[in-house]
Amino acid sequence: MEKQNRIVAGLSLISLICLVAAYFAPIWWVSLTAPNYPEDAFPDGIRIHFHFDGVYNGCKAAGKGTRMADELIQKDLSHEDERWNPILDPKKENFDMKAEGLDCVHEMNTINHYVGMFPIASGAPVEKPLAKFFFGFFGVMLLAFAVVKKKTRLLVLSVGFAAVAVWMLVDQFVMGKLARHVAEYTAETATFFNEPEKIKAWGDNVMLISQIVIFGLIAVMGIVIAGVAKLRPFQLLLALVPALLPAFFLITYSAWLWFFGHNLHPWGAFTVKPFMPTVFGEGKVAQFSTYSYPYWGYALLLAIFVCMMLALLIRRKQLRENPEQE
Repeated sequence: MEKQNRIVAGLSLISLICLVAAYFAPIWWVSLTAPNYPEDAFPDGIRIHFHFDGVYNGCKAAGKGTRMADELIQKDLSHEDERWNPILDPKKENFDMKAEGLDCVHEMNTINHYVGMFPIASGAPVEKPLAKFFFGFFGVMLLAFAVVKKKTRLLVLSVGFAAVAVWMLVDQFVMGKLARHVAEYTAETATFFNEPEKIKAWGDNVMLISQIVIFGLIAVMGIVIAGVAKLRPFQLLLALVPALLPAFFLITYSAWLWFFGHNLHPWGAFTVKPFMPTVFGEGKVAQFSTYSYPYWGYALLLAIFVCMMLALLIRRKQLRENPEQE
């Protein structure tokens, strides 16, 4: 029994480390290639990396040196200049010109715009800013699952969930990050088309849904604590829910790809029928070849799945063999 408890604790600790690393890691990558993006200038194509908290540039500095790459980099620098504030930073001392290479998130937005697709930043407007709190929620569950005694487990859950809840409320409401996020979301969406009333309604929806998710997560925390306190097998969910993170990501990622591919505006330079963008593997849209594959962050999620399923099976066996165990 003691050896099994140590194994469960070790597997939970490994999962917790992987969980923290996965939040900062690229989970999935997507790349577009086309004849007008030669391989010598863009060895990885127009590539972006999906993280839990946003989408990031995946292009390397290797694209510099050819005429086309230099032109696109110069266009990106001009785009950056629009965001430079000469009053706050007159010498550009704190201004990142991204001179080391092309910003492929901006470039892919430009490409998508031609077929009437929404800008990338408009996707997952609720999930991205709240992801860190869900990771905190999962982290507390992993810590609690590693604990053997019921009273200590409940203490870990209560203190941990309270800390996550306070952090979330202060961050989103007291510090005003939710309101700022909605403002940024509507501003980004406004670059796509000029329909102020519709954009405002979308922003209001993001605000409302975010509030529902925030207070819903707090309610779920209370349910988990009550379930662990009242039902002995309920503790197994402390391992199962974080273990399913790979599935949670794929479901959300696929759903948003469907949204982008099925909500095209007709005024795009190229008319494309609604389509399902490639989730895994290689696809073709107009003259572009698309590649979509998991990255090393997804391996961390799979490691969590394997570790926590093993830990769950061990704990389940303990509960069966020791019905009096807390």
